Amino acid sequence: MKIDVLSLFPEMFEGVLHSSIMKKAQTNDAVSFEVTDFRDYSTDKHHKVDDYPYGGGAGMVLKPEPIFAAVEALSEGLEKRPRVILMCPQGERFTQKKAEELSTEEHVIFICGHYEGYDERIRQHLVTDELSIGDFVLTGGEIAAMAVIDSVVRLLPNVLGNVDSPVLDSFSNGLLEHPQYTRPANFKGMEVPEILLSGNHAKVDQWREEQSLLRTFERRKDMLKDAPLTDHQRKLLQQLNQQQK
Repeated sequence: MKIDVLSLFPEMFEGVLHSSIMKKAQTNDAVSFEVTDFRDYSTDKHHKVDDYPYGGGAGMVLKPEPIFAAVEALSEGLEKRPRVILMCPQGERFTQKKAEELSTEEHVIFICGHYEGYDERIRQHLVTDELSIGDFVLTGGEIAAMAVIDSVVRLLPNVLGNVDSPVLDSFSNGLLEHPQYTRPANFKGMEVPEILLSGNHAKVDQWREEQSLLRTFERRKDMLKDAPLTDHQRKLLQQLNQQQK
């Protein structure tokens, strides 16, 4: 996968894209990153990328010319148009399902804005997706883009050490992940559930399935409406609902 990022502050991405799993992903040739300062595509002698909004109002608005020019340059000569993602508080709420969808793309371009907003023509005629990581506003799209990139790249083949890890993640199967424990078995009187020490893999799997459902029921009941539950999980859910009455 090729990931391009358009940002006025490319230095913000140095640590994130060249550390930990992101570094490993590049070493394994699963992904390549390039961060471009779209100010370089401004034709203004002062390299301006923003201007006052028509009709008046607070703040400055990002101009269309530099961003269009940057995306066109990054897309030149490609047979398939890249997925062009605008990071924006008004966008679609980013989810694990969206991360899985984007992980199948060959080339993705992220646009990180600043100031008051984008010229509307960028939304209407350039981007393929608008994404938001939550109902709050950041000073720019960089941090949001980092979160989305991390979420997508870790799903690529040969990135995580265990192939089952992304499958068992919270949200991947419609439920939150079950509780996890490690050594020591007894820490200050707090003990690991005996079932996890039993060596009975079938019972361990059943316990994890039940705990995953219970945790989702307690913390994110809204997720259960659309979760692909098994017959066993549906029976457990009925019991949980009855106990709560």
